Amino acid sequence: MMRTLRHLSLWMLLAGTLLAWQSAMARDLPDFTALVEEAAPGVVNISTTRMVESRNPFQGFGSEEIPEIFRHFFGDRFPAPPGQAPGRPQERQSLGSGFIISDDGYIMTNAHVVDGADEILVRLNDRRELAAELVGSDERTDVAVLKVDASDLPTLRLGDSDGLRVGEWVAAIGSPFGFDHSVTAGIVSAIDRTLPRDAYVPFIQTDVAINPGNSGGPLFNLDGEVVGINSQIFTRSGGFMGLSFAIPINVAMDVADQLRDDGEVRRGWLGVMIQPVSRDLAESFGMDEPRGALIADLDPEGPAAEGGLQAGDVILAVDGARVDDSSTLPRLIGRTAPGSDVELELMRDGQRRSLELTLGDWPDSGGAPGQSRDSQQARLGISVIELDAAERERLGIEGGVRISEVDPGGAAAAAGLQPGDILVSIDHRAVSSASQLVTLVSELPADRAVPVRLYREGRSLFVALRLAGD
Repeated sequence: MMRTLRHLSLWMLLAGTLLAWQSAMARDLPDFTALVEEAAPGVVNISTTRMVESRNPFQGFGSEEIPEIFRHFFGDRFPAPPGQAPGRPQERQSLGSGFIISDDGYIMTNAHVVDGADEILVRLNDRRELAAELVGSDERTDVAVLKVDASDLPTLRLGDSDGLRVGEWVAAIGSPFGFDHSVTAGIVSAIDRTLPRDAYVPFIQTDVAINPGNSGGPLFNLDGEVVGINSQIFTRSGGFMGLSFAIPINVAMDVADQLRDDGEVRRGWLGVMIQPVSRDLAESFGMDEPRGALIADLDPEGPAAEGGLQAGDVILAVDGARVDDSSTLPRLIGRTAPGSDVELELMRDGQRRSLELTLGDWPDSGGAPGQSRDSQQARLGISVIELDAAERERLGIEGGVRISEVDPGGAAAAAGLQPGDILVSIDHRAVSSASQLVTLVSELPADRAVPVRLYREGRSLFVALRLAGD
């Protein structure tokens, strides 16, 4: 009996200790209730509608080719032969999130949330539904600005995303799967993340649960300030797997201000092909550590070549901001206004040097004379330079052009084309010059994959390229 009482007392003591520990832990965890009550009115649900052409399983057949059983049920109500009018348009709807950045009706969201939308409807926290107009969008940063006809709207406070630290608590409010104003929380897992095809965004990585419908919604710090726009998830299942990515609000607001003021975003342009600096390369260049962006090639008519940069230079800093790896350089240059003078710190022939030059305009964003790509090259999302006779002889090819830059959001990037690749043929037709490439691209079909032959690092390979419809 005494042993049983001692065991019971011991278990009660342990249970009490555990409860006390849990209570202490609960007191240390953040409470998001005040944050949500304050911020929820400024978060909106966004629904879009776009019209798409319906496809009929018998499209492309003449009526005499339709099986008798189908003609028996449907008579002659079949689509016209190819080349005539398509089927009836159908509505497609999608959902996303956004947040109000000014009391006169400006709203920020993701570009992909409103891409191709014919109608945009914004639902506020008080259940009002307002039609919205697209002020502008920027695919490279995935930022869009909307405008609704309203006043005295509740707005969110914007924070400083540059001050975020790994490990701090953050929360998201959005409409996953259409469930309005759902709240999830977690921590900052990493900062300054580079994702494929997103060279201009230093993403914030979190473990906040984000699902379809959260896109475009705000990411908050514990002070209730917006520090990011929830944009992407890494998933193999289509749902949340612990890896979420947000656009830093400092980056997003720079884009939003340009969209509101000018309706477009303009970015600085160097006109260089870059690569990472490995440890062996750093040693060969006389560097103490492997960092910076190594210039592998230059556009002969670009700002870098005109400003005195050379192949083999390693860019270490831009206006005092360190270039830790090659992915940092496009962000620093891209967020600087075209026409600005920048000071570059670089390593050349084992010596540190400083060089000042004037940035050009990113080729497909307006651009200055002599610095813009042809619209067909912009359709691919690349800039190219001609090969000289010696290089063609060394490679054993008669034509070809070298890709100097690849738009991270373009068709070429999606196909896997990289700066430095030599484009030899497209859709089984040889590419002899940059001007001829323009002609070939103008004749490419939309929404159908075509083969592209490349030379990369001394070997030939094919990739499949698919252009989106106009």
